[in-house]
Amino acid sequence: MPQPPVRALIFDFDGLILDTEVPIYEAWRENYAAHGHDLPLELYVGCVGSDFHRFDPKLHLESLTGGPIDWDQWDEARERRALAIVNALMDPMDGVADRLGEAAALGIPCAVASSSPRSWVEPHLERIGLRQRFVLTRCLDDVSRPKPSPELFLAAAAGLGVDPGEALVFEDSLNGLIAAQAAGMRCVSVPNRVTAGLDLSGATLKIPSLDALDLSAILAAVTA
Repeated sequence: MPQPPVRALIFDFDGLILDTEVPIYEAWRENYAAHGHDLPLELYVGCVGSDFHRFDPKLHLESLTGGPIDWDQWDEARERRALAIVNALMDPMDGVADRLGEAAALGIPCAVASSSPRSWVEPHLERIGLRQRFVLTRCLDDVSRPKPSPELFLAAAAGLGVDPGEALVFEDSLNGLIAAQAAGMRCVSVPNRVTAGLDLSGATLKIPSLDALDLSAILAAVTA
């Protein structure tokens, strides 16, 4: 049975619009290495796209070291390191700008829904020249729970004035996919280097990057 037409697009931010996930993961690995341990990717991906509810790297490292860690010191160093790398990224991920341009040509409004705070998301969107491509952003500041709760996606759809079933989500993480499904939205999964090993088979469509298909082909696939 054909699906309803797509009237709005909702994009995740980290790892979908900008390649922030790898620098953040590597900064966490440096924290672990300084304490004589490694942070396996298969553990870390539990918190990608969400908060530390499913996997808390701080508690995990403390369990490995057997004692408390001065996180004020390590948080500052880790965040400074990750930010320096991310700030050097001047281009969005492959295909993002093209798909946004096609959406504008088709008159389809776009929003960002991110589990990160607005103070992280919007300055980066401005810096890479994409802030004006989005009608609105919905960030951690706007909801009581991050993904995998559906709150962010539902808030974005409400702000765009569309029913959940008329929105199409683009996500790189399992937490994001679960949130989209809970919101009653179709989801295109676009894994990155950090999330490539996750089981994203529940997505409406899975593509290797946003450069793989143009928007018309994506819309045709999710409405078939």
